[in-house]
Amino acid sequence: MPFVHIELIEGRTEEQLTKMVEEVTEAVSRTAGAPKENIHVIINEMQKGKYAQGGKWK
Repeated sequence: MPFVHIELIEGRTEEQLTKMVEEVTEAVSRTAGAPKENIHVIINEMQKGKYAQGGKWK
C-alpha cells in the first residue's frame, strides 16, 4: 500500500492538483505494480513565506 507525500507551496488550482494526483498514481502503479486503489497521495500545501531555503525565508 504505497503512500506518496508531496509538499508544495500554495497556489495551484484544483484542476492542477487533480491532474498531479492522477499522474502520480499512474506512475506509482506502473513502476511499483500496485493497484491504483491501494495508492495514497497526500498533498501538503505550505503558505507562501512559511518555509526557508538556504537559511532564508521564501
